[in-house]
Amino acid sequence: MLELSTKSWFQFQSSFGCRRVMKKSFEMVVLVSAVAFSTMDFRASCAPSPEPRRVEITARRFAFDPNFITLKKGEPVVLVIRSSDVEHGLRVPDLGLDLRVPKHGVGELKFTPERVGDFVGHCSVFCGAGHGGMMLTLHIVG
Repeated sequence: MLELSTKSWFQFQSSFGCRRVMKKSFEMVVLVSAVAFSTMDFRASCAPSPEPRRVEITARRFAFDPNFITLKKGEPVVLVIRSSDVEHGLRVPDLGLDLRVPKHGVGELKFTPERVGDFVGHCSVFCGAGHGGMMLTLHIVG
């Protein structure tokens, strides 16, 4: 009989102890989660990405103005190209950029530079005798 009551007491203690351990474990998980989430900065993930930098460029026979532009690697940019006379284009093959701008029109190239270096672009639409010298350099820094 002593053995039975000891066994019964042991089962009671085990089931009660297990519930206590589970309850305490759950409380610890909730507490740790609350602390972890309270220290996280959700503003960074919820904030809208910054507006890309806009660079205004004028294309005219036989030049881009400006013809040298410094950009930062990883920062989005929009090149806004305005033609002041005839149809022009801008092609920068090493960056995969290509745009045609209509006569007296405007075109935009949106991109994010991913490499550092100097990248030379040329007018991609024949615009007259000086067309071959119409260049623009994108200087990308880290």
